Amino acid sequence: QVQLVESGGGLVQPGGSLRLSCAARGFTFSNYAMSWYRQAPGQGRELVARISSTGGSTSYPDSVKGRFTISRDNANNTVYLQMNNLKPEDTAVYYCNAAYASYRYWGQGMQVTVSS
Repeated sequence: QVQLVESGGGLVQPGGSLRLSCAARGFTFSNYAMSWYRQAPGQGRELVARISSTGGSTSYPDSVKGRFTISRDNANNTVYLQMNNLKPEDTAVYYCNAAYASYRYWGQGMQVTVSS
C-alpha cells in the first residue's frame, strides 16, 4: 500500500523555522522525484520545491528561493523541507508528492500557519 506520511507542520511566528518530513512506503522511493506543494485558502496548489530521484538536482520558485531547502534520504525513504525566515504568506496546507513516469502519489497534507 502506497503511503506518504507528512509531519512537522504547525504554528510558527514570522521569521521562524520549520522542518517538514515526508516518509514514503509501498513504492521504490529512489526512483521517484519528490516535491512539496502548498495550497492557501481560495488559491490553487503551488509547487514550492522539487528534488530529483538521486537528490542531485533541486528547484524552487522565486517566492521561496533562498528560504526553503528540499533534501532527501533514500536510505530511509524520506524527503524533507527546511523552511527558514517564514512569512505570513507561507501559511498554507503543505503536501508531499512523488512522481515517476505516469505514477503520482500525494500525502494527506498538513497545515503550516505563520502568525504572531
